[in-house]
Amino acid sequence: MTTDPLLNWAKEIQALAQGGLYYTKDPFDHERFERLREIAVEMLAYKTELAPEKVRDLFASDVGYQTPKLDTRAAIFNAQGEILLVEESDHTWSLPGGWVDLDQSVAENTVKEVKEEAGLTVKPLRLVAVLDRDKHNPPKYIYGVTKIFVLCENLGGRFEANIETLQTAYFALNELPPLSIAKNTREQIQLCFAAYADPDWQVIFD
Repeated sequence: MTTDPLLNWAKEIQALAQGGLYYTKDPFDHERFERLREIAVEMLAYKTELAPEKVRDLFASDVGYQTPKLDTRAAIFNAQGEILLVEESDHTWSLPGGWVDLDQSVAENTVKEVKEEAGLTVKPLRLVAVLDRDKHNPPKYIYGVTKIFVLCENLGGRFEANIETLQTAYFALNELPPLSIAKNTREQIQLCFAAYADPDWQVIFD
């Protein structure tokens, strides 16, 4: 995957400014860190042609020390060894999952997302992989994301109409449909198949 230096510089400036704003007690330094943060916003607005207000909301609205967002993805297999995918509104497919809510653990969030998107009750069994999204999934985001893939057992349920997904289906590895690669790539799904087949699987992490 190619790297845009301007994106990386803007992300680093924003992270330094956010940390400085949180820790500094000096009002003059606070003003300087605010300006650094605004420069990072201006750089990204210039690069992306988005309105600065939109960039600020997505990129420079948090407080405290900056850390990556967490995204969980559930790997659920049927008796035939096929993996469950959900169809997104753009007709691409992904493992059920989403952002980890503030009041949820990784396991709890995995269960919640599967219930919402696929209508199933699942039991998280073990981790498959913990991956830096920027190293694996295009396009690059203006904030960091850590993707956590979790092997789950299906305890029952059925798909119900919802605002996030259109349907669910099980697929063999050699029959995968068009994927939402921003959420999961073929290589990431392949890791899930490998973990399912190996009771002694060692977690992959960046």
